[in-house]
Amino acid sequence: MVEFKAIIADVKDGKSYQTTVSGQHANRLMGMKIGDEFDGLFVSLPGYKLKITGGSDKDGYPMRGDLPGQQRKKIVLSGGTGFHPVNDGQRRRKYVRGNTISADIVQINLTVTSYGPRQIEDQLKQEESE
Repeated sequence: MVEFKAIIADVKDGKSYQTTVSGQHANRLMGMKIGDEFDGLFVSLPGYKLKITGGSDKDGYPMRGDLPGQQRKKIVLSGGTGFHPVNDGQRRRKYVRGNTISADIVQINLTVTSYGPRQIEDQLKQEESE
């Protein structure tokens, strides 16, 4: 059974919220890519639209939007996700994960693109109490 930690960034008030996605909702997220938008129902936020911005796998390697597929690869990076150079022109060969969500992904980073009728805090607190 697949289970994800979803980190939801609310750009309006600058806060982020964490929730767990499991069961059939987690299976619906499988195969989606960085940049895809989906209904917030899958992460207990009906009425919201969310966009996938990244994530990391079970070993902590980050997902990279420009690497197609689900696999982990060692590529030469000069900046961006997975490597932040100290000097100009510095490059490194680093492991990163592809842009597609698979069973190896543990954390998914999301941002809110359109808001629903109720506040995020209220909906997530209600889900925890049930």
